[in-house]
Amino acid sequence: MNPFERVRSVVIPMPQTDINTDEIVPARFMSRARADYGRYFFHDRRFDSDGGLRAGFVLNEPRYENAQILLAGTNFGCGSSREHAVFALADFGVRVVMAPQLADIFHANCFKNAVLPIELSESFASQLQETLRGDPGGEVEVDLEGQTVTGPGGLTCWFEIDAFRKRNLLCGLDEIDRTLGLLADIERFEVRRGPAPEILE
Repeated sequence: MNPFERVRSVVIPMPQTDINTDEIVPARFMSRARADYGRYFFHDRRFDSDGGLRAGFVLNEPRYENAQILLAGTNFGCGSSREHAVFALADFGVRVVMAPQLADIFHANCFKNAVLPIELSESFASQLQETLRGDPGGEVEVDLEGQTVTGPGGLTCWFEIDAFRKRNLLCGLDEIDRTLGLLADIERFEVRRGPAPEILE
């Protein structure tokens, strides 16, 4: 994974509540190999039955083409536990997803895919959404080291994050990388423990 430090970007506004994982990536795409999963991100809301772009959907607006931050409504990522929803999010280019509350499994899956999930207070999320409505091209900066979100006009808040997960993101490590970093200790333990006992049938 690439180390995560600071992201400054325009923000994709999705203030609707309870956006579920089947909307984020429809189930029919989940059997496909992971190769540019970004093409399936909100597929059925982005495209019509002929494959044309649906007018009026936020991701089809040119200003959000390279956006790296998504500001969602409460309970974003609810529904099934599919990690493919985060595959699509990450492959579309989103590095940060913010909401007053994120679904638990979706929240955990973000960390496994180098996406920073941030839960904001209801008041700050509403204030930021309102600010961006008046300035849709406005940029937000997310500083992981300082744990701050700064919006247009200096609107700022501090966010919480588990220290272990924060360090993994800053170092560009996933859980497998962290385990492999302990390989020498694991091998020494295995030597001390000796061969596993036989299982009698």
